[in-house]
Amino acid sequence: MLQELDQDNLSNIVANNEIVIVQYSATWCGNCRIMKPKFKKLATENENDTYVIVDAEKFPESRQLADVSNLPTFAAFKNGKIVNQVQTNKFDVLKDLVNEVTSN
Repeated sequence: MLQELDQDNLSNIVANNEIVIVQYSATWCGNCRIMKPKFKKLATENENDTYVIVDAEKFPESRQLADVSNLPTFAAFKNGKIVNQVQTNKFDVLKDLVNEVTSN
């Protein structure tokens, strides 16, 4: 399942889903725009997990769930807790993050 946040409620999504993969991005971020279709493709390949796109500037409470100091940041949550995160524009690094959280 893929969704883009339209309200600052990522904490609810993380609490109510076993595995949540998040892309923190911003409208001005070129690398975020490059990674977005790749992130969406991963979501279609892993339909049992929850994928969320968060505008890091619009939703400060959701941003605080991870250490977002650069964009795009990808964070993986499992059973309500952050497992790992990466700041990258490389698909292989994102795929490794997804594999790490879904294979355990």
